[in-house]
Amino acid sequence: DANRQISEYKFKLSKAEQDITTLEQNVGRLEGQVARYKNAAENAEKVEDELKAEKRKLQRELRTAMDKIEEMEMTNSHLMKRLEKMKANRTALLSQQ
Repeated sequence: DANRQISEYKFKLSKAEQDITTLEQNVGRLEGQVARYKNAAENAEKVEDELKAEKRKLQRELRTAMDKIEEMEMTNSHLMKRLEKMKANRTALLSQQ
C-alpha cells in the first residue's frame, strides 16, 4: 500500500513539474507579447504625436492661406471699384467731347 502511495505521489510530482514547465513557458510567451504590445503602443503614440504636430502645422498654413485669400479678394474688390470709376470718368470725358 505504501509503494502504491509512493508511486501515486511520484506521478503527481511529475505531473506538477510538467504543469510548472508549461506555465513557465506560458509566462515567457505572454511576457514577449506584452513587450511587443508595449512597443507597438509606444510607436503608435509617437506617430500620433507626429500627426498632431503635422495637423497643427497644416492648420496654421491654412489660416495663413485663407488670410492671404481674403486680403487678395479685398484688394481685387478695391481695384475693381477703381477700374469702374476710371471707366465712368472716361465715358464722361468722351461724352463731353
